[in-house]
Amino acid sequence: MGKLDSVQTSRRKTRVKSRGMILAALVLTMSAAWTVAAEFHVADTRGRTHTLNQYQGKWVLVNFWATWCPPCLEEIPEFSELYQSRKNKDLMVFGIAVDYDNPTLVFEFAQRNKMSYPLILGDADVTAQFGKINALPTTFLYDPKGKKVLHRIGTLTRAELEKLIGK
Repeated sequence: MGKLDSVQTSRRKTRVKSRGMILAALVLTMSAAWTVAAEFHVADTRGRTHTLNQYQGKWVLVNFWATWCPPCLEEIPEFSELYQSRKNKDLMVFGIAVDYDNPTLVFEFAQRNKMSYPLILGDADVTAQFGKINALPTTFLYDPKGKKVLHRIGTLTRAELEKLIGK
């Protein structure tokens, strides 16, 4: 092996090692972003603004749903009951409606289904704060310190939530 081959081999090893270090740093950054909540800023349909930070000391459940989504419809009564029983203690729940044409139909749907927690009309700006929403329902749960402890795609039951947050 000539001197040029030795130098090229050494450079390749250095590039591979550098890429490995960059990848490791990226993975650590992504895992940190996964567990530490990014502050969100949303307005509900009554005009109240909500941020994650203002609910320090409470569990915060954020549920993305749509009126046409059968699994979403299963969750709403359970989330409403759980919210009603714990809202003055240790839990805040937000329902973010997405994929709708007419906001009035979303309001009517929420009333018919006795949604007791704040309703947010989701748009690109709202969903971007939580990341890409690929399927419905999608639910995020933050602990009382604001750390994201759950990102669930699919149905989440009251019993599962109570196991996570305690009775």
